[in-house]
Amino acid sequence: MITKAAIYHRSHSSYSYAYDKDTLHLRIRTAKGEVDNATLRIGDPYDWTFGGGGGNLNAEDASGWTGGTNLPMIKECETELFDYWFCEAQPRFYRARYAFLLEGKDSEKLLVSEKLITQITDDADPILSQLLNFYCFPYMNPTDVFNAPEWVKETIWYQIFPERFANGDPSISPKNVLPWGSEDPKTNSFFGGDLQGVIDHLDYLQDLGITGIYFTPITQGETNHKYDTTDYLKVDPAFGSDETVHTLIDEAHKRGMKVMLDAVFNHIGANSIQWQDVIKHGKDSQYIDWFYVEQFPLIDESKKAYHSKEQLNYRAFAFAQNMPKLNTENPEVIEYLIEVGRYWVKNFDIDAWRLDVANEVDQRFWRRFRDELKAIKPELYILGEVWHDSMNWLGGDQFDGVMNYPLADAMLGFFAHDNLSANQFKFAVNDVNANYPINVNEVAFSLLDSHDTPRIINRCNGNKEKAKLAYLFQFTHSGTPCIYYGGEIGLDGGVDPLNRKCMIWDERQHDMNMKHHIMQLIKLRKAHPALRAHAINWLVVDDEQQCFIYQKEYQGERIIIAMNNSNAPACMTLPSEWRDQEVTDIYHETAVKLTQSLTVPAFGFAVYQI
Repeated sequence: MITKAAIYHRSHSSYSYAYDKDTLHLRIRTAKGEVDNATLRIGDPYDWTFGGGGGNLNAEDASGWTGGTNLPMIKECETELFDYWFCEAQPRFYRARYAFLLEGKDSEKLLVSEKLITQITDDADPILSQLLNFYCFPYMNPTDVFNAPEWVKETIWYQIFPERFANGDPSISPKNVLPWGSEDPKTNSFFGGDLQGVIDHLDYLQDLGITGIYFTPITQGETNHKYDTTDYLKVDPAFGSDETVHTLIDEAHKRGMKVMLDAVFNHIGANSIQWQDVIKHGKDSQYIDWFYVEQFPLIDESKKAYHSKEQLNYRAFAFAQNMPKLNTENPEVIEYLIEVGRYWVKNFDIDAWRLDVANEVDQRFWRRFRDELKAIKPELYILGEVWHDSMNWLGGDQFDGVMNYPLADAMLGFFAHDNLSANQFKFAVNDVNANYPINVNEVAFSLLDSHDTPRIINRCNGNKEKAKLAYLFQFTHSGTPCIYYGGEIGLDGGVDPLNRKCMIWDERQHDMNMKHHIMQLIKLRKAHPALRAHAINWLVVDDEQQCFIYQKEYQGERIIIAMNNSNAPACMTLPSEWRDQEVTDIYHETAVKLTQSLTVPAFGFAVYQI
């Protein structure tokens, strides 16, 4: 029997959305293994043989709904508890009423609509035309469609922490600068990395295959990471000048690279003029309403022995004394921060903003931010830092994408930490994919590590072969992948600040095998659109051997990827359509004849095109 309580669908969500101006995507969730077939019943709400016009839906004079069409749904994926069914439709008049027909064992057939779930036995049952019960997609207004820039889907990002990438102009280095890479970084270490150093190595990034650079903040701040902004409109003098930024962006654009800057709008640095004015003038400060000050003194000295949350009489990011939280509901703050966003787009032609701690800023602000900046540059990519379920921000009116940490957690859980079985990994990936609209997943920011996390090599306990598998999955999944600087040469580093080591420029210290692997993955991703496609078809998943095979397909191109995340060879039986086939090993660029099984070495992989 089909478990009704497990059935879920909601209109205007990740289960029901306009993929483009003509196409609706519809999903329904059911308990795992209980439904054999799912059908979408959909049609125009005003298409009646008699009556029902003028918007008088299900009026007493309406009869003979002729708009209803039944479309077969595919089983999109499965998770530990659920199956997800998917269908796309193109309503002729851009509006629809719809319901679902679910078929189970013993001829059980359910009609699932917004107002009821009921058993039906006759395909002519009048309830199949009782539209008042059906789900509604009133109109597919083009402006409501989630519409991220197309270029993002094909971008390969490279994240740079400017203070640690390269010192190109020692004359602007801080006074307390250390010799480059002379020691492991500490929280307050400075090594002199700057933007000229990035300019000097743009050819290196181009040769690697990078097409987008994501910078952590380059604006003025007191720390080496600059997330404590003191002036949003000034380049930090230790990084360069406005002229340096112009040169950097111009040279990047000449090489076909996009540039993404980091906006820190949730909080500001304690040494900013605004916060210093509050410190000086207290409740009489002209900036008092820019912040959330609860009482004075700002710091309760009598509670020094307590946690910082007991000491602070104002709101701050993560109770950090030097990062007071901005009140983004204040009209002056709104205008100030939006002007910051405009400034860097208009004056420097940046291509993207990454929004720090985006989930702690009110959503009305982000809607205004998006409208203002898209008016200047429609193809601007707006990326939010959100570490959890992010659907609230991905309705098309705020962000174009978020940093896909749920997917990163799945990849790390399987490849690095070994706390997920192969099937659990599959379920976790499928859960992430089903949790968002497809057009959202296509531009999600995919990462394995960053300035906020230990590096992938450390997560894998130094096993670089496991790290290679993680990169392989990242680059053969949908979304826009990012490499954290130095990952391509095997740079290691544990928790902050060790994950922010100086980039190594002596090629004798590079892991050239890892670099070749990354370059080959970038090359494959660019050459084969199937690897960027959203759909993933799991062909073989083996918990005992910790291995799997999955298929990616796009416009007739089919590719299978096999991975073995264990320390022993794995033998997997191939699906019948892949047996005895002449295929191309596109990673090694050789021809291969498949048999009935595929043996993959320990921590090995194979990538074949049929």
